[in-house]
Amino acid sequence: MKYAEKTARGGLYVVTGMEFSGGRAYRDVINACIEGGAGIIQLREKNWPVSRVFEIGREVREITRKRGALFIVNDRVDLALALEADGVHVGQEDLPLQAVRRLVGSKLIVGVSAGTPEQALEAERNGADYIGVGPVFPTETKKDARPPRGLEILGQVRQAVSLPIYGIGGIKLHNVASVIRAGADGAAVVSAVVGAADIAGAARDLVTEIDRVKKSNHQTANHT
Repeated sequence: MKYAEKTARGGLYVVTGMEFSGGRAYRDVINACIEGGAGIIQLREKNWPVSRVFEIGREVREITRKRGALFIVNDRVDLALALEADGVHVGQEDLPLQAVRRLVGSKLIVGVSAGTPEQALEAERNGADYIGVGPVFPTETKKDARPPRGLEILGQVRQAVSLPIYGIGGIKLHNVASVIRAGADGAAVVSAVVGAADIAGAARDLVTEIDRVKKSNHQTANHT
């Protein structure tokens, strides 16, 4: 099933980062994210040995399958295939998208990070299923993040491609509405949910805000 057929699962995309979780068990964090309405969980633990990521990934695969959330693996096509994930997400400096597609065929959703409209358009042409756009705002989560691109980049990418796009980078409850209004279909977050005292509550608040703005946008479009 193509990614576009699964977008009804919601606009909140949670990327893991256990250094922000306050020592809580991985299983508890993932369950709370999904309980709060996250439709997509990305396993991203860049500093862990691959063996540990694989073991945790098996647990995440079990939870997401049971609870109806999409499971995406960051960077590692081999892990995504071994874990029978729903998809893999690659950046501009990872394995090229065309090579990823040759490896996974149509079995996996493939997401691509883009920092410019040109990168997003190239990803669409080469078979990406969705685009992660950012960093939108300053972020402390990703230490090697590029300078923030601002909300304008979301509108530029929205004009360039027809794929679903997710804003990422520094997105919190107070600014998520602006991300959706600027053209994103959803928001990808790390610390805003994983680092919250009440993970499920934080996810629920973000989902509520995303849905509110989408509904408003839809109503506005119907009246123009």
